[in-house]
Amino acid sequence: MPDPFFQPVSGFELPRFAGIPTFMRLPHVPLEDQRLAEVEVGLIGVPWDSGTTNRPGPRHGPRALRDASTMIRAENGATGVRPFELVNCADLGDVAPNPADIADTLDRITSFYAKVLDAGIMPLTAGGDHLTSLPVLRAVAAENPVGMVHFDSHTDLYHSYFGGTMYTHGTPFRRAVEEGLLEPERVVQIGIRGTAYDNEDKDFAKSVGIRLIPIEEFHARGVDDVMAEAREIVGEGPTYVSYDIDFVDPAFAPGTGTPEVGGPNSYQALQVVRALRGLNIVGADMVEVSPPFDVGGATSYLGVSVMFELLCVMAEAVAGGTEG
Repeated sequence: MPDPFFQPVSGFELPRFAGIPTFMRLPHVPLEDQRLAEVEVGLIGVPWDSGTTNRPGPRHGPRALRDASTMIRAENGATGVRPFELVNCADLGDVAPNPADIADTLDRITSFYAKVLDAGIMPLTAGGDHLTSLPVLRAVAAENPVGMVHFDSHTDLYHSYFGGTMYTHGTPFRRAVEEGLLEPERVVQIGIRGTAYDNEDKDFAKSVGIRLIPIEEFHARGVDDVMAEAREIVGEGPTYVSYDIDFVDPAFAPGTGTPEVGGPNSYQALQVVRALRGLNIVGADMVEVSPPFDVGGATSYLGVSVMFELLCVMAEAVAGGTEG
């Protein structure tokens, strides 16, 4: 029987607009809590956007995602997965960023995640801008590099911005490859589109073996075919999933810093995650939700719905099987 402590509060017991919002109404278990050792999947907020180069706001993402997550229920209606019964899940709180110092915040994030991983917990992150993924990967891939399935409009593979600034939300995966955190031949980036400054990022991807799937190819081939290739690329090895909400067309997710038209709809946004079932997932993130640019909370709700889909496949990975 599932431990009642780790079950989300039901909307039949407490109205969804009442109570203190945690991720998916789960218990809040800080890193110093005596029950931390019982947690198997931890949901973590990284309220930080100092890597943003244009429209700020993702620092407010975790709070908005928590509030929207009160609408999440216990069972996945499409797959039948009940993640809160498969594994013990908890809201581990937020990493405390230093909004005035990027380097210090990067170190703070890595330190936080190192403690999470030392406790045997698989992390599911709510960002934050996409630079957030780099310090998380520094913890997740501290001993061995990982593969990655990356949903985004942008590659985030640029060398630098503004004449040599190395750490922005457009550079995290360039740094991750350089630092040996990612196995580039086991990295696939899906949904790439939009106007560009140049082809530096794409040239780098080609030079190291990263597979880019532009949005035109995604739409022409369809979700099933594209995700079958993605699964082949990452194989059976440890795999990280990074999901930028701007992967989705801004008609469905306007609340983001760098929207690009022509993307997937909200249904496809969920489908691609369901297609990850059975992979050796070691962590995941949802980034770039920017509440100041949202409309009626639509982006936050889609973002946390994607997080629930990620949680379902992660819970199955931890539990060691696929159900539903």
